[in-house]
Amino acid sequence: MDMTPYRGVLGLPGVRSLTLVGLIARIPVTATGLTLTLHVTDSMKLGFTQAGLVGTAATLGTAVGAPLAGRFVDRHGLRPVLLVTTAAQLVFWLAAPALPYYALLVAGAVAGLLSLPVFTVIRQCLAAMVPAERRRPAFALDSMAVELSYMVGPAVAAAGVAALGSAWMLIAVGVGLVGSGVVLFLLDPPIKSDAEREEEQAAGGAPSRRSWLTPGLVTLLGAVSALTFVLTATELSLVATLTTAGATGLAGLVIGVWCLYSLIGGFVYGGLSREVSPLLLIGGLCALTAPLGLVGGGWWWLCLAILPSGLLCAPALSSSIDVVSRRVPAAARGEAMGLHSTALTLGVAIGNPVAGAVIDAYGPATAFAVTGLIGAAAVLLAVPFWRRHRTPAPLTPKAVPAEPGEAPREIEPRRGHPAPARSSSTAS
Repeated sequence: MDMTPYRGVLGLPGVRSLTLVGLIARIPVTATGLTLTLHVTDSMKLGFTQAGLVGTAATLGTAVGAPLAGRFVDRHGLRPVLLVTTAAQLVFWLAAPALPYYALLVAGAVAGLLSLPVFTVIRQCLAAMVPAERRRPAFALDSMAVELSYMVGPAVAAAGVAALGSAWMLIAVGVGLVGSGVVLFLLDPPIKSDAEREEEQAAGGAPSRRSWLTPGLVTLLGAVSALTFVLTATELSLVATLTTAGATGLAGLVIGVWCLYSLIGGFVYGGLSREVSPLLLIGGLCALTAPLGLVGGGWWWLCLAILPSGLLCAPALSSSIDVVSRRVPAAARGEAMGLHSTALTLGVAIGNPVAGAVIDAYGPATAFAVTGLIGAAAVLLAVPFWRRHRTPAPLTPKAVPAEPGEAPREIEPRRGHPAPARSSSTAS
């Protein structure tokens, strides 16, 4: 395969270091959920229901906080947001081992609201540092880094709790999050390119939210939620299928193979010469997930059956991020990336209980079919809005005719009123 697109992206100033920092900084973030769960069940001697409530509170806090943090980054810069969120994580994770259950529940929601915006910051900065025509391999690399982080983080959490106990692992996660915040604070990657700053200044400031939060973008975010809804349900259904077959111990291997497929798919997608619609990729993943319950004959057949949908996982995620980065003005990119993160989070939050209920009532085979079809239906509902989407034109000053003997003059659009939109569609 041609590695030129990846070499070109990694050769851009600052991209290599940002990608590496993003990979490492996400590991403690991906370890938070399992660490909290094991603390509630092992150290506090409570049930999985109580542990799930703590996770839900933190998840809902993150879903609310991500676009708020992004909006603050857009308006006030990266460092003030990193300072506040890093301090909040330090306080929560150091105090968490000593908190009683209900205090932990409330504090978890607040910590989620003020969570360190690693995912959104990395993507926002990549969009600023990489020209639009090179963002496909850049975001493909980012999606592959996310896969690696999720492969490492929960494993480190489980091993750490087993070796050190949950209280020390809570503190270790806190140290990791604070370290990530400090490194990003010192690195201080740009959130807008020089050209984007000039456009924003010429336009008189940031555009209004309604100029970029269009029905097409909203339905894309709905499709993104469908993506993580199906992925979460698939993971739970895989575990349930193997448990029913008496092969629970192989669940980690099968999920690891699934992640490997995603990495391969992301790598191939980043090297393509043309874009593929995120709706097509997400819809394909959902449709290919629905028949997985028909597979029988052992875990090895399951590993083969998840190949097609697994290959689409990282490409679906990276293509959706790429589209958001291009359809939203740079002055609102942080908030838009935060909304994208919220969409991902909501899909996870809905996927677990829905899949669990279907598995308990009808079995894992039905759960594959039901959740896959729900995801595919959500994508189909988004298609008409996607094709009618209109993308705002760049925020550049408008030229007006000059009087005889005068140089051409420019009129700057008023704050919150961007230049007229132009028609655009990326449904290919």
